[in-house]
Amino acid sequence: MTTDQIILFTLFGAVFGLLLWGRFRYDLVAFAALMTGVVLGVVPEKDAFSGFGHPATLIVALVLVVSTGLVRSGAVLLITRTLIDSGRSLGAHITIMGAVGGVLSAFMNNVAALALLMPVDIQTSRKAGRQPGLSLMPLSFATILGGMATLIGTPPNIIIASIRQESLGAPFSMFDFAPVGGIAAIAGLIFVALIGWRLIPTRADATLNKEDISQYIAELIVPDESKLVGQRIAELQEAADGADVAILGLIRDGKRRYGSSRNVALQAGDALVIEATPDALDEFRSTLNLKLADADREERLNADGEGVEIIEVVVPEASRLNGRSAQTVGLAWRQRTVLLGISRQGRKITSELRKTELQAGDILLLLVPRDTAGHVTDWLGVLPLADRGLAVTENSKVWLAIGLFAGAVAAASFGLVYLPVALGLVVTAYVLTRIVPLSELYTHIEWPVIVLLGSMIPLGAALETSGGTQLISGALVNLTDGMPAWVVLSVLMVVTMTLSDVLNNTATTIVAAPVGIQMAQTLGVSPDPFLMAVAVAASSAFLTPIGHKNNTLILGPGGYRFGDYWRMGLPLEVIVICVSIPSILFFWPL
Repeated sequence: MTTDQIILFTLFGAVFGLLLWGRFRYDLVAFAALMTGVVLGVVPEKDAFSGFGHPATLIVALVLVVSTGLVRSGAVLLITRTLIDSGRSLGAHITIMGAVGGVLSAFMNNVAALALLMPVDIQTSRKAGRQPGLSLMPLSFATILGGMATLIGTPPNIIIASIRQESLGAPFSMFDFAPVGGIAAIAGLIFVALIGWRLIPTRADATLNKEDISQYIAELIVPDESKLVGQRIAELQEAADGADVAILGLIRDGKRRYGSSRNVALQAGDALVIEATPDALDEFRSTLNLKLADADREERLNADGEGVEIIEVVVPEASRLNGRSAQTVGLAWRQRTVLLGISRQGRKITSELRKTELQAGDILLLLVPRDTAGHVTDWLGVLPLADRGLAVTENSKVWLAIGLFAGAVAAASFGLVYLPVALGLVVTAYVLTRIVPLSELYTHIEWPVIVLLGSMIPLGAALETSGGTQLISGALVNLTDGMPAWVVLSVLMVVTMTLSDVLNNTATTIVAAPVGIQMAQTLGVSPDPFLMAVAVAASSAFLTPIGHKNNTLILGPGGYRFGDYWRMGLPLEVIVICVSIPSILFFWPL
């Protein structure tokens, strides 16, 4: 073993020890290890920051922006209200989401499948009042498993097919992976849905308290030519229940109707009075294509340039709003701000929102021109609440957002465009069409995750360049000398999985596939079962957040620690091996 190999193995051991300990944040640990490797000379200075431009790093950053665009456009809401029910139990939700994720990832890149479903899962968790970390890891694992079933589902399968063509003269076809990868995926999905999610560590903040989120009284307008015209309010109850909204009444011609007016036929210009959280308010508005109480003002704000944002503020005693209405202080024409809702605990609001006399302690939901929140709150003398990422869904652009995303995924899946380039084009289109405002382009990227990936990739490349991975491969060949074929396959899968948990799964496949062919030639058997073993094992990176891009994507949004993954990942990897070996020997005999 050379000096460089000793240093690199020591660095990797220190990194994983510190990450499992959890005392220091993962990005700091990884970056410190990278800098140490550069100082000690095992990582060339010219390659020190190559990981930050690596396709894996770029894909993670771009996918997070694309996910934001899908949320802002209403695409996620469309899927949520057609497939997902927040009233389901956690186990049922994970089963359905896992099945959808597994099927999607078989026919599209598994990173893209997670990019589409991750915002859906997060939004459903918020509606159900639970922490997204309880379901994001099962979803990530399900999309990884589903990708094993086809050629285009995951990069290791594509690499295995190309290596087979170079070595044996013919590649694997689209569904050659299905018998083994499909069975492994089904077994893994069953485990994740029934048992695996229960192994995720729960913490004190694992449940969101709905009572901590303000319920607002708001008004939504029935626009001209709306499909709702002529319907009774009672007919809207199903949509209201689905969005967790309470319909309190109706305002027509500026006058509040008595009671909830459940049997009144709606007319254009009617204002529905509802009580809801900000997210539920936006979902209900988007689902029924209703307008805000001051729709003309909102349209002018959006036409001005960068659009609008939603803020929550508290009215103190000294505020100029205390004892006055939004109309009286000229909120709309002086500050170009729209009052969306009022939260007044224990007290009724009987007049129109803009005419309601505000009181100290009221919580207001305001629609303000983007990047003017500080000026507006200072002028009003109100206190802003913590930013919860509230936004107005641009449901008029839902099919544009879905079409751009679907086109990019299709082009990348059929090899017409490189995946990072395809995602980059989607992000560019989202910004140009204002699906994602330019001012928010970088705010939705999990930068600690980017630093983690950018730091670990050069270290993994250095381990390969120094001969460290070849050292492991040589030891593996010697270890399995004279053993039965099923034992050799099992050892190959275990080692490949271990490498994939540490290195990028693409690099693992490139190293492990030739080793598998060499083993087959030594035993005098067909190399296909060994290549299949490598394909399944290289994709089965479930122990760490750095082994697969999907696991990295959920690290920040799920609030996970580095050491959380192995609890569900370890038994899942054991199940994959136990199911795959008999399948390989049956469908790909030696």
